Amino acid sequence: MTIRVLHVASELYPLLKTGGLADVTAALPAALIEQGADARLLLPGFAPVAAGLEDLRPVARLARTFGAPEATLELGRLPGSELAVYMIRADAFYARPGNPYLDAEHVPYGDNAQRFALLGWSAAQLAQHLDPDWAPAIVQAHDWHAGLAPAYLRAAARERGANVAPGGVRSIFTIHNLAYQGIFPAQQFDSLGLPRDFFDMHGVEFYGQLSFLKAGLYFADKITTVSPTYAREIQTVAQGGGLEALLRGRAHDLVGILNGVDYAVWNPSSDAAIATRFSATRQSGKMHCKAALQTRLKLAQKHDAPVFGVVSRLTEQKGLDLLLAALPEIVTRGGQLVVLGTGDASLEQGYARAAHQHPESVAVELGFDETLAHEIVAGADVMMVPSRFEPCGLTQLYALAYGALPLVHRVGGLADTVVDASLENLADGLATGFVFERFEPDALTAAIRRAFALYGRSRDWRDTRSRAMQQDFGWAASAQRYMTLYRELAGQNTVA
Repeated sequence: MTIRVLHVASELYPLLKTGGLADVTAALPAALIEQGADARLLLPGFAPVAAGLEDLRPVARLARTFGAPEATLELGRLPGSELAVYMIRADAFYARPGNPYLDAEHVPYGDNAQRFALLGWSAAQLAQHLDPDWAPAIVQAHDWHAGLAPAYLRAAARERGANVAPGGVRSIFTIHNLAYQGIFPAQQFDSLGLPRDFFDMHGVEFYGQLSFLKAGLYFADKITTVSPTYAREIQTVAQGGGLEALLRGRAHDLVGILNGVDYAVWNPSSDAAIATRFSATRQSGKMHCKAALQTRLKLAQKHDAPVFGVVSRLTEQKGLDLLLAALPEIVTRGGQLVVLGTGDASLEQGYARAAHQHPESVAVELGFDETLAHEIVAGADVMMVPSRFEPCGLTQLYALAYGALPLVHRVGGLADTVVDASLENLADGLATGFVFERFEPDALTAAIRRAFALYGRSRDWRDTRSRAMQQDFGWAASAQRYMTLYRELAGQNTVA
């Protein structure tokens, strides 16, 4: 018996990516298929998605359009894979240039509630055999964009006078980042077509507004998030975003399952984007990658200067204000810093100013460039991920694979994946990076000093780098945990 799973999300690598969500929606369904699941994906028909999918064909006209002139469901395939992808074609909603969520002024679109209600509603319709040839046993909704899917499933169940959605379909809501909650004015609730009593503190209401994220948390049968530590942290006032009481109340339904790495994309022994390929057993190519990175970014050609890398959104959440304050520690000790990212104007200006003041030691590229991201991870000695909070984090996992020792704050998935190079951990053969406890400048500065100290002990550095590169954070183990959860949820509701 095969479990059919529909993943509902807004992004998919390599077609559309604004963050780590796209990497997950590409890799997790593929890993589940390898484990024997029948996994498919549902996406809004954003322009890059509509242009990028192959073999698209119409499946059904959507009876509700939430204000779009028309909307249809199509089925296609992700190029180079067997992953079947449903796409909602509603050009009035999705065929807009630029960012999928924001207009040209970087303001959220005024109809985002309706655009993403259509996504959640379509997922619930698929669960009720909108496609006569395929229906899921499990609907897994990712982040706030898909948060209404469990609510529409619950509404459908109630219409039938049942506790479970039609066909016994069960739902999972996956939190990738609790900070993004999909909050809209209360007056938009009526346009969603949900039962009136769903607008309640025991429902989608959130401090007088409506929250798509809360809808997922409240109405889903199970909740997952992307690391075990983050699952604990979001039940606290400090990291619960006002939803900690709800999450504590559902603690028995909340599971932290670590994200994985797609080693088909992030593997230094096969990466076509980097100057020279290398591996844990043949590391000499890493020095060539470092020299190539220094050349590309016009840094001083110093093979003995440790290169600290950043590939990140330039935001305070990512701790890059803290790093900017600690930057003199890197420069005065003879290190180099390479930054790729875009974000807060003040941080962009701060890093650009540092690059102007120290052109041989600091290089900053504002924007995003996937190839350069690979080159930085391959060429860096240390990858900086000093996040205030971090649900899982993928950068530190890529860094481990490429032997760029991660320097991280002990939060969320960072705490679950990096082992600090303390004297005890070095002696026990466990260390894979550098971890600081307190989110304060002196704590980060002390970790940077420890990185320099280890770099000065070349044999210990090589041993730690080898150990980092041998860590396995592939998707197989995570997919297995999801399969266990699906079987537990589906019970007898598996289909041949």
